[in-house]
Amino acid sequence: MNKRKENLTGWLFIMPMLVAFLIFIAFPFFTSIGLSFTEWNFIGGWERLKWVGMDNFVRLTKDFRFVQAIKNTLVYAAATVPTSILLALGLANLLNHQVYLKKTLRMAFFIPYISNTVALAAVFKFLFNKEGIINRALNSMFGVKAIDWITNPSANKVPIILLVIWTALGYELVIYMAALQNVPRNLYEAADMDGASGWTKFWKITFPMISPTTFYLCIVRFISVFKLFSAVNIITMGTTQASNTSIVQRIYDSAFSKYEFGYASAEATVLFVLILLITLFQFKVQKKWVNY
Repeated sequence: MNKRKENLTGWLFIMPMLVAFLIFIAFPFFTSIGLSFTEWNFIGGWERLKWVGMDNFVRLTKDFRFVQAIKNTLVYAAATVPTSILLALGLANLLNHQVYLKKTLRMAFFIPYISNTVALAAVFKFLFNKEGIINRALNSMFGVKAIDWITNPSANKVPIILLVIWTALGYELVIYMAALQNVPRNLYEAADMDGASGWTKFWKITFPMISPTTFYLCIVRFISVFKLFSAVNIITMGTTQASNTSIVQRIYDSAFSKYEFGYASAEATVLFVLILLITLFQFKVQKKWVNY
């Protein structure tokens, strides 16, 4: 009787979250997968829903803009995730020692992460404007002519990449600082007695001990970058310029600009599969370098 009462109490505690999960996550997820096999404009109502099978996915393989969006997103991930993690690790290792104004610096790095992404993107767009501060600084210091950072296909990814790195840095820094403080001090003391250098201690002690944290950040950051939308949308003024659009922005354009909800659902399904494959790959590879 007591066990049954405990089980009932447990279900009552998790019920609100379970209901919220089913309504706001599970139901939309499976509905989106179902819609990916249809052609539907929601303005016309359910009677306009038409089953098309795999046609949407076949169309995706021939859609230049969607393929380009995948390539752009992969570039964003490859450029931002390793860079931000390495910078965060270096800064965390520095701030983990006796540094003047440690708490102030930690807060300064963390503020961009909790700030409004739309506001930050607007600031970066102002900074990288053709007549903005960045071009003026480059011209005054190096004599570089004004670069069109926003519309030039060869340069318009730079503001987005820098913004993503800047906003991610604070979160990764705080996580790394917590991980570094949990590394046993006696390991460093033993290394000092053996005459180990700073680099040796970092590579043989620090990095292996915080490798689970690095693995966690890799997973979280890759998923976050694949959901990149606000930064791209604000900096490009909502256009879907093929040279820097992201997958999520392409999905948004298909759904809410062209009202092709079946096709947008197919794009979202491909995005889910990409994230799943990359995550599974990381779990497979982590066995070779993560120490628990």
